[in-house]
Amino acid sequence: MKPTTKKAWPELPALEEWEDTLATVHMWSQIVGKTRLAFAPPVNHWWGIALYVTPSGLTTSSIPLDGRNFAVEMDFKDHRLKIETSDGAKASFALEPMTVADFYEKYTRAMDDLGIEPTILARPVEVEDAIPFRKDTTHASYDADAVNLFWQALVQIDRVFNEFRAKFMGKVSPSHFFWGAFDLAVTRFSGRTAPKHPGGIPNCADWVMEEAYSHEVSSAGFWAGPGLGEAAFYSYAYPEPEGFREAAVKPEAAYFLEEMGEFVLPYAAVQKSDNPDAALMDFLQSTYEAAADLANWDRAALEKLAVSGER
Repeated sequence: MKPTTKKAWPELPALEEWEDTLATVHMWSQIVGKTRLAFAPPVNHWWGIALYVTPSGLTTSSIPLDGRNFAVEMDFKDHRLKIETSDGAKASFALEPMTVADFYEKYTRAMDDLGIEPTILARPVEVEDAIPFRKDTTHASYDADAVNLFWQALVQIDRVFNEFRAKFMGKVSPSHFFWGAFDLAVTRFSGRTAPKHPGGIPNCADWVMEEAYSHEVSSAGFWAGPGLGEAAFYSYAYPEPEGFREAAVKPEAAYFLEEMGEFVLPYAAVQKSDNPDAALMDFLQSTYEAAADLANWDRAALEKLAVSGER
């Protein structure tokens, strides 16, 4: 895979400059994601509810509905919410400054116009202050430029995550965007079951996390940085093997954050490096190796040999 130029990786605005927008779009994404949860078949570890990065934004991908399919996309280039069905029906509205309550009302009306009636839990999950969508007039910001830059970063990260994913023969998740925590993630599995997850996530039932972490994982991802102060990559193991947090990982800017129990690599360190693709791949690979080696994964069986020759 030919690496991209450094210019392809956007410089993100400081978190404090767009944090209100981030919180608003997070709530919008939960409404969209819960629609997929309402209709799509359940898939292990909640893979069936995630969103995916597209050349325009984030999509639910195709969702089955009474003999037809539909998809919802949050378009961060044209800044529109788009709904399209397999029988040619379409609906859309502008993404612009508005309350979550207004977004929910517009979204529900657009769905009704297309004959789609999702039954969802109409309040957010995985956040401390779970204001019901219909009543949320607190979150109302939309900085289109900041959202576009964040999406541009997702495009580059998704590309590298998919390359990393392709190097594994064992069970591995897609590169997918979880609207609960608003992060892009990719997860490798050893094939062994894991201890019961303790739960404790705000406004999220413990059984949800038990399903997500039913098997041993090495997981990596990217989030915009609330709680940290800057956008960053993360990597963790569940269960965490002894010695994991003391492991030497790459690149030099990566460190273990005790409060999160995860390795962290600031996005800015990757974006400003001479080779952002290689810097991120080093982080993904070295943190995975630390988890896999310390937990005695069968790496010879799980990892894909390089394929040589022209294609």
